[in-house]
Amino acid sequence: MKKGFLKLFIGLIAVLTMLIIGGYILLDTNGKPVYFASISDVLTQGINDEDFLKANSQRDFVFPYDAGPHFGFRSEWWYYTGNLESQNGRLFGYQLTIFRQALSADKLESSSTWRTNQVYMAHFAVTDIHAKRFYSFSRMTRGASGLAGAQFKPYRIWVEDWKIDGSYNSPTLQAQEEEISIQLNLESLKDIVLQGDKGLSRKGEGNASYYFSQTRLKTTGTIRIKNNTFQTTGFSWLDREWSTGGLGKNDIGWDWFSLQLNDNRELMLYVIRQKNGKISSFSSGTLINPDADTKHLTPSQYNIIPLEFWESSKTGIQYPIRWKIEIPEANILLEVKPYIKNQEHHHQFAYWEGAVQVIGPGIEGVGYVELVGYKVLENVRSGNRKRLK
Repeated sequence: MKKGFLKLFIGLIAVLTMLIIGGYILLDTNGKPVYFASISDVLTQGINDEDFLKANSQRDFVFPYDAGPHFGFRSEWWYYTGNLESQNGRLFGYQLTIFRQALSADKLESSSTWRTNQVYMAHFAVTDIHAKRFYSFSRMTRGASGLAGAQFKPYRIWVEDWKIDGSYNSPTLQAQEEEISIQLNLESLKDIVLQGDKGLSRKGEGNASYYFSQTRLKTTGTIRIKNNTFQTTGFSWLDREWSTGGLGKNDIGWDWFSLQLNDNRELMLYVIRQKNGKISSFSSGTLINPDADTKHLTPSQYNIIPLEFWESSKTGIQYPIRWKIEIPEANILLEVKPYIKNQEHHHQFAYWEGAVQVIGPGIEGVGYVELVGYKVLENVRSGNRKRLK
């Protein structure tokens, strides 16, 4: 299939999918879609969940099987982020994430290689900190005819030529779009971390996911930006989840932090934000010690305090952009701030996710922050924007 036709097909699938679930489209001055619905719309409407498996109790995790797909569940993702440094000290952040979404729970029987009920979406981004540039790309296609897919033996997840393969403990990541590319080799230096309650991560009443992380992946490889290729080293982080369900009816989004500290500890925190301005009691966190021993954190054990805000000139969305994090019983006091403020994605939905630096008394670190579900624009063209009430 010709590349131009394929991109047109993918675009049509994206538009039709979002219209079906009640989304809306922001158009630029040329009438082209900029992004679709807010994530809270996507995760609370649409597909019937009754026939899918649910994450409703603890389970035994088995590897390498659980690094691969779980087709009985409605959705899952492989979420790689990392902070890297070139040989001459130039800093970069990167993100390569692949999502699988089932359109039905039916097992399809067909001789056609084009028939499928699986849709794959991928986001690829590079933050060039020295140049203060953020590059973000998205792909979406059907899981058929080899266009996209996921398997555990051998370990391989791909959307066209964006791919994750090799071994779940030492994968290779590869993506290229326009004049931006990554070719990275990862190696896990710590045991797998089971998030939440031994891998069962509750997000609300009757809503949970199976969730594990690889929090310190030694990373080497190349980042290419236009005509420049950089040899880099650093650390990556994998978040791996699968579930059936979405946000609760009173939830609007989340703030998620993955932080790698220079004393060989890592910290994962997230807060689920509610419509009434409060934080859900199902928010959670994990402190990972140098020996990979973990401590589960409840919302009462940590504070995340926004210190500064930034408004996107592209969408008009206002995001918190600098934070103070307190975990009193672990004697942790951190300030987290982005390397550059504009790390906003404009794809199927608008969200902020980017590389951050961490400073505190006697400690430093790096990480990634994801901000999802903040206010979006109504379905109007640029130049006639109106905020949601």
